Amino acid sequence: MSQVISVEIVRTPNQEQVDTVIGDLVRDSAPSKLTAADPTLWGPAAESEASIRLAWTTLHETSRPLVAEITALREELLAEGVDRVVLAGMGGSSLAPEVITGTAGVPLVVLDTTDPGQVADALAGDLERTVLVVSSKSGGTVETDSHRRIFEEAFTAAGVDAASRIVVVTDPGSPLEAASREAGYRRVFLADPHVGGRYSALTAFGLVPAGLAGADVGALLDEAAAAAPLVAADSPDNPAVVLAATFAVAHAHGAEKVVFADTGSGISGFGDWAEQLIAESTGKDGTGLLPVVVEGPGAPGFVDAGSDATTVAIGPATGSSTLSVQGPLGAQFLVWEYATALVGRVLEINPFDQPDVEAAKKAARSLLDSPAASSASPAFTDGPIEVYPSEGWLSPDVKTVAEAIRALVAAAPAHGYLSVQAYLDRVDDSSFALVRPELARRAHLQTTFGWGPRFLHSTGQYHKGGHQNGVFLQLTGASETQLDVPGRPYDLSTLQLAQALGDGQVLAERGRPVLRLHLTDRVAGLAQLVEAIQEDGS
Repeated sequence: MSQVISVEIVRTPNQEQVDTVIGDLVRDSAPSKLTAADPTLWGPAAESEASIRLAWTTLHETSRPLVAEITALREELLAEGVDRVVLAGMGGSSLAPEVITGTAGVPLVVLDTTDPGQVADALAGDLERTVLVVSSKSGGTVETDSHRRIFEEAFTAAGVDAASRIVVVTDPGSPLEAASREAGYRRVFLADPHVGGRYSALTAFGLVPAGLAGADVGALLDEAAAAAPLVAADSPDNPAVVLAATFAVAHAHGAEKVVFADTGSGISGFGDWAEQLIAESTGKDGTGLLPVVVEGPGAPGFVDAGSDATTVAIGPATGSSTLSVQGPLGAQFLVWEYATALVGRVLEINPFDQPDVEAAKKAARSLLDSPAASSASPAFTDGPIEVYPSEGWLSPDVKTVAEAIRALVAAAPAHGYLSVQAYLDRVDDSSFALVRPELARRAHLQTTFGWGPRFLHSTGQYHKGGHQNGVFLQLTGASETQLDVPGRPYDLSTLQLAQALGDGQVLAERGRPVLRLHLTDRVAGLAQLVEAIQEDGS
């Protein structure tokens, strides 16, 4: 197999069945039909959506003209002394640019949060040197709209012409396009409307912010172009076919979780991008694949993965990995997109819709309209932590955080999972991510960690639409910063809490146990949380 991108099956107990699925996909010409944008691959129910979502297979060609346009704008901005790029975007609008710039080693400030402290830190940078990239297919994404409003006001207050410092990426004909042109923003880039957000890495959504920050996006397209003939081939050596077949067979045997560890790929944060692609594409109709991104090949959940998980090394194979995928970032993007679309065919789901994402948004909007609904009393308080369980699963005899966490873990069904969701500052509060391996080690469950609200645009679909065997630990915290959203009747703290409560409400309505721990002091709360997790018996 060509080393442009390679997939190695390190071990599998069901190789004969994997070979059968590979043969089926090849015999059905699924890869070449996918490349030709055949919308019938996923059945009649998916055909309408698929017919407007398949332009991503040729982006390595169709996105080429963007490279010169991005380079020209970057040079203009640099000539004006503008060299700091801030990206306001959620889900597919932020995850790919973050991976691209992280891998390239160029700075990009990513705002995919409603935490007022994190947004305030971004505002505290030198606005004289800053350009804001606003990325949204419609412009209606509440987080991104809030960021745009806040920065526009801040630019003006600093004596900077706001319109000259805002660059927009959106779909043609969107409300954001019209508003941006009316406002006279510096540049409006129109993305291909026939590409969904999680498949948009090689569209303007991925390339514009990364290219303005200094990444070589032309080289990224070259990497994808080199892999394109491999993934389009109706061949058993097609790396995307091998991945799709392996995951589909594993899923059929109860291994619906896919654990990612970087083993020296040189790619920064790839698992976070793949997490959205796979979870949001497959997690629906009570089925799907749940990505679990771990800290490394020696992390809990990877070295001790059970029968419910497939382990994937992004980089060289390890003794614990089921699969190893090696290749440059552009090639990885394309291979995983093809693999995800193909596994959708095998699982008989539509990989291009997200039917359960809107439920949490509606619940959050309802809470914003009725703030009193957000003021429930805690079940109890333990030091700097207020404890709010959803109804029906936590005994009133539980009086400590350690006991509550143990009860949450015990509420998980066999082969279930634990999801930790931190509605906090993922820069200043980054240490909270350390609770994932601690919990996984003690819970003996596959454990995911997501920063809220960004995971709502990622694994949030799976939590509500996929296998209903998760239990959920929400972390919220008091903020010392208040940041109003201009033109809106709420501040960011209120929005952030409404998003946590709204998602928790929807999960509870689906019968899933939710435990929200609210930290009245984030520093002291983290210390107590770690102590509670490490308490004997937890």
